[in-house]
Amino acid sequence: MQVAVLTFDGFNELDSFIASALINRCRKDGLEAFITTPTPVVTSMNGVPVTGQRPMEFAAEADVVLVGSGVRTRDVVADDRLISRLRLAPDRQLIGAQCSGALVLARLGLLTGMPACTDRKSRPFVEACGVTVLDTPFHAEGNIATAGGCLASQYLATWVITRTLGEDAARAVLDYVAPVGENEETVVRALRAVDAGAAAATQRG
Repeated sequence: MQVAVLTFDGFNELDSFIASALINRCRKDGLEAFITTPTPVVTSMNGVPVTGQRPMEFAAEADVVLVGSGVRTRDVVADDRLISRLRLAPDRQLIGAQCSGALVLARLGLLTGMPACTDRKSRPFVEACGVTVLDTPFHAEGNIATAGGCLASQYLATWVITRTLGEDAARAVLDYVAPVGENEETVVRALRAVDAGAAAATQRG
């Protein structure tokens, strides 16, 4: 199973790298994430150049697509040519967005009729798309999920691992990366956030 972590110019390092690093701890189980970019090299919001591992068209064939955020996401969604290169299929793919990545999902029509999570700065722009923004770090409905706040990227990764490999696999990854002495609370917090985000959707439905 392959995961495309969409990463654009001006990207937030925490969003793309935390999610991909956690997911890639499951390579031995057949789950692998790739930094997926519209150009061969993109530069982060802090000036770090990164070479993409896959071109943006890879998103169409990936099993999972995660849309990272960044300081230029509004430019991304305003670029018709760039957006036209994205071919996502929520009927067969897991699709998630981090912070301002929700704007990309909204532009693609994937948030119609459902609320989303995003960061505080992106909130008014997401709401301007007609999307209700929740005051929670994670929300999922079916194959679509959104997370708000940079460190909520761990929740997106937890959701992906849980949905593809099961909760035990997610527990193992979270336990390994947790701060020493905070293993159990880190695991419980992440799984609780993902469960609560999915449960809220069930109650809403």
